[in-house]
Amino acid sequence: MFPKNYETVFILTPVLSEAQMKDAVDKFRKVLTDNGAELVHEDNMGLRKLAYPIQHKNTGYYYLFEFKAPGTIVAALNTEYLRDERVLRHLVIALDKHAVDYNERKRKGLVGKKKQAETEEAK
Repeated sequence: MFPKNYETVFILTPVLSEAQMKDAVDKFRKVLTDNGAELVHEDNMGLRKLAYPIQHKNTGYYYLFEFKAPGTIVAALNTEYLRDERVLRHLVIALDKHAVDYNERKRKGLVGKKKQAETEEAK
């Protein structure tokens, strides 16, 4: 079975210390690598306001992993998210070729450049 591209975002409770947050992220990174995933990109999006309160919290630490792995990893990752009380919400999605291309262009800073160049020319 060939690996597919996935992206997972999880929100950690805001009451964690920096060390506790790093520990939680390391735990999920280890789950991915132990199950044969190849990490493509990870992004600490930091503390952000939630769209609606979750467990009486209005903010949360957002973290993203983009990875390549066999499809069997999704169940193991979801189980780990559900067992960990530090996780407020999580999402794992499979990426198609267009989403993978978009993510690569975004990392290189090419997303939004065309519109930015047009507005500069109009000035």
